[in-house]
Amino acid sequence: MKKIFFSLILLMATMQLFAQDNGVEMADSLRSSGKIYVVVICIVIILVGLLAYLFTIDKRLKKIEKENHINK
Repeated sequence: MKKIFFSLILLMATMQLFAQDNGVEMADSLRSSGKIYVVVICIVIILVGLLAYLFTIDKRLKKIEKENHINK
């Protein structure tokens, strides 16, 4: 019974994908005007900034853990 229910749910999920339209007007217009590269660059800059921030936090945390370990 569980297999049938799970198969039915997967079938319904895939049917929903067929109902979607393939043409995305906003992406097509951004790509044709070259502005999509600006969007991609902004996303990359944000992700690089977040990764740099996380690495600096990790570096500080390791330093604090090392200091606490020496003091014990």
